Amino acid sequence: MPAYEICYRDQGGALTYKFVATCDNDSRAKVLAHAMKLPSVRRLEVWSGADLIYARPSERLEREEWRQAG
Repeated sequence: MPAYEICYRDQGGALTYKFVATCDNDSRAKVLAHAMKLPSVRRLEVWSGADLIYARPSERLEREEWRQAG
């Protein structure tokens, strides 16, 4: 089973905490990342080695929100 690094970032983008988990597949890693998320977290990322598997909000969504706010 692959190991996934799950990272949580604050509003400024600073890493607030992370952990490594072994999951059956990418989908289960994503579910675990959401299940462990605290309300104060602004962004979560799921990494498999050097590959970013999943991030929420997505960079595309963040760009759209930035454009609408400006």
